Amino acid sequence: MKKFFSRFSRRTWIILGILAAVALIVLLLSARRQDPAVAFQTAEVERGNLVAFVGATGSVRARQSASLNWQTNGIVESVNAEIGDRVSRDFVLASLDKASLSQNIILAEADLVNAQKALDELLASDTALLEAQQAVDKAEKAYDKAYNWRVQLNGKIDIKEWVYDQFGELRLKEYRGYASQEVIDQADKDLALAESRLNDARREYERLLKGPDSDEVIAAQARVDAAKATLNMARLTAPFNGTVTQASPAVGDQVTTGSAGFRIDDLSSLLVDVQVSEVDINSVFVGQPAILLFDAILGREYHGEVIRVGQAGETVQGVVSFTVTIELTDADELVKPGMTAAVNIVVEEVKDVILIPNRAVRLVDGNRVVYVLKDGLPVQVRIRLGASSDTASVLVDGDIKEGDLIILNPPSFNGGMFGG
Repeated sequence: MKKFFSRFSRRTWIILGILAAVALIVLLLSARRQDPAVAFQTAEVERGNLVAFVGATGSVRARQSASLNWQTNGIVESVNAEIGDRVSRDFVLASLDKASLSQNIILAEADLVNAQKALDELLASDTALLEAQQAVDKAEKAYDKAYNWRVQLNGKIDIKEWVYDQFGELRLKEYRGYASQEVIDQADKDLALAESRLNDARREYERLLKGPDSDEVIAAQARVDAAKATLNMARLTAPFNGTVTQASPAVGDQVTTGSAGFRIDDLSSLLVDVQVSEVDINSVFVGQPAILLFDAILGREYHGEVIRVGQAGETVQGVVSFTVTIELTDADELVKPGMTAAVNIVVEEVKDVILIPNRAVRLVDGNRVVYVLKDGLPVQVRIRLGASSDTASVLVDGDIKEGDLIILNPPSFNGGMFGG
């Protein structure tokens, strides 16, 4: 065998090697032409629907949420709610033992009783108003009498008096004369006093006419509110209808001012706040639908709607973003405040259009192109695209029809790679 190979020169072996390489290349090219799938990854052009999203992440929160802390020191006497309970507004969640409270809180209960009684009397009784009206009428008559008498004293007046005549009989005598300065001064005082009493009567009547808007009623209501506020320091009450999501106290606990009590959330409406880039914010509008996914809830897709779009951007580490709020429309008991949600806001939706896979699009000389496989060879086609999603874009213009095979991984041609 060694003698057989030694019969060929080195040059002969080189030529044989080159011929073998050429034959292999021809064989590979032939196989590629016969089976394009060996060389290229392709996909058929299809007609369908496209949904364009703006994606972001955020945390779930309730529309209303309140953390309730104790406002005074004391010992917990009763606890009326636990986590998961639904409570209504003003429901007493827990209260402190009266014996453990400060004196001013204990006395506030008596203050409240007296203040409420005074307020009820002001609001319920019409006697004072009727009496005030009579007082105005009486004062007006007294003023008119004093005014008319003073007018008569401005000049001559008719003076009448009863006197005895020469026969000893009592008769009415009339004559004209002038009033003395003493009489005039007294008439002025009487008129001023009558006017002052009339003004006082009118003010009192107008005050009572105001009813709940009168100063006395406002002051009485303020005393009631002050007493209630002091008493409320010894209890925790729900500020709105909601669900207890955190509960700390237990009967017998010694609490101090600021100690945590309860957290109440209105779970009837759940929201998610997300940060949207300034590049995408002008595509987002109130009313657009959204799809939400949660890491904590596998295999479930939730839906929502944009209810608020921020109008002022915030810059964080050089990136400008806007807050967009989405309200969940089909939330269930699995969705809880604080959970992280991946949100896709549907900014555009088109139907029955030709779709081009994004991975097939290249940029050549500033134009978008794709390569269609025809007769086993790639053919460049210039295209114009519209709305896009993460995986596909709408074909607006280009010589492509349904069923064409688009090359997803076009190789380099004409001495260079296609732009991505």
